[in-house]
Amino acid sequence: MTTFLGSPTFHPGTGNIRGTESFPDAARKALTDTQLRANLGAATTTIRNKRIAAVAEVDDWEELRRAGSALKADVMARLPELLVQFEENVTARGGTVHWARDAEEANRIITDLVRATGSDEVVKVKSMATQETGLNEHLEENGIAAIETDLAELIVQLGEDKPSHILVPAIHRNRAEIREIFLNAMPGVDKDITDDPRALAMAARAHLRRKFLSAKVAISGANFGIAETGTLAVVESEGNGRMCLTLPDTLITLMGIEKLVPTFTDLEVFMQLLPRSSTAERMNPYTSMWTGVHPGDGPQNFHVVLLDNGRTNVLADETGRSALHCIRCSACLNVCPVYERAGGHAYGSVYPGPIGAILSPQLTGTTGHDDPNASLPYASTLCGACFDACPVRIDIPSILVHLRAEQVDSERHGLPGGQDLAMKAAGFVMGSERRFAAAETAAKVGRVLGGRSGRITSLPYPASKWTASRDLPAPPKETFRQWWARTHEDTTR
Repeated sequence: MTTFLGSPTFHPGTGNIRGTESFPDAARKALTDTQLRANLGAATTTIRNKRIAAVAEVDDWEELRRAGSALKADVMARLPELLVQFEENVTARGGTVHWARDAEEANRIITDLVRATGSDEVVKVKSMATQETGLNEHLEENGIAAIETDLAELIVQLGEDKPSHILVPAIHRNRAEIREIFLNAMPGVDKDITDDPRALAMAARAHLRRKFLSAKVAISGANFGIAETGTLAVVESEGNGRMCLTLPDTLITLMGIEKLVPTFTDLEVFMQLLPRSSTAERMNPYTSMWTGVHPGDGPQNFHVVLLDNGRTNVLADETGRSALHCIRCSACLNVCPVYERAGGHAYGSVYPGPIGAILSPQLTGTTGHDDPNASLPYASTLCGACFDACPVRIDIPSILVHLRAEQVDSERHGLPGGQDLAMKAAGFVMGSERRFAAAETAAKVGRVLGGRSGRITSLPYPASKWTASRDLPAPPKETFRQWWARTHEDTTR
């Protein structure tokens, strides 16, 4: 028996991992939403500061990061054999394993499994994988209601919205907006409810309790799958996941093939890295693990759907494959100046921020300059804050540069393009001391364009491609060379 691990030819990932417009166009619209920027700024600042304090408590944090990185690299190197081992152990313990090449196949498998139970409603644990495949929409099209039980996911669902953050999907909403969503869309909510966080949480609890007690089918994702034992693990902060994982008769888990760890012992490293990096907690309030089926205890029908959806394409790229190391903590989003200002929706994919900028284009592939995902590797200042924050040391800036180079190379068609000409011109100028000095002197003319503000905000084409989204500082009155000559003219005598 052989296990399918991906097509030898490129098989693009599908689902909610490609938007309809480029990042610059989407971000330009998002930047006009002052409420969105205020919500994001407040939330990311709070999470960022809490994480710094939580990480500072751990003396061997850098050693833990290196251990996490090494473990994920080992998984990528042995992924085929680990997946087979995982399947064998799940099956031996009463579970059933299904393999899905892409989002459509995963959705079809899960829908058929739900239909086989006779149920027309499922409760869901927060899951990026099901967001990726668009499972909720597919179930709805087939007459099955999917109830999100994570509070933030519920807010997004009731508001007919889309998630904008990996960890906090409703980060773009403030509590006044959430109150309006509950009043408009939550059945049985008190019309006099306030926007007090506790009141909103209690309303959601009352709404969801009825669903938990009546649900026959639950659908989850997984933070980790352990190859050695066939165990799956979900970490969460609210307890809704524990309810979904224990009460229904049938449990269906959708897991990306990269989520494996080799042994139970390896989980120790990630259980220290993940909570501090994501929710800034020493440990997750709820850590649920399950291994197969246990008669009379918990779900009696257990299915795992292993999702490729472009992951083997990423695995094939020696430089880009470390994007698959991601443990979905969202730390890179919370430190990214681009994400903080543009928000998650601008990325088009359910994976926003720095990790989305490297993961989504690799999962889907890009079909040319006009492909919305082709612009994602450019959605970064390359400041490196994402690498510093990443608990498994994914070198996101280097992968961004790698993907940019691939994109540029893919668009070469014999004749040099505008970027090639610009770089050749820059090389010509910088290749001569005299030419570079002359260019510096000529650039001082630009001081007029800076005006009183000292910022150049608009230039004619092709420089307008830069100033459309960035300002330029006006050139200084005196170049460095001129300053040096003036202040050190006697040093060689």
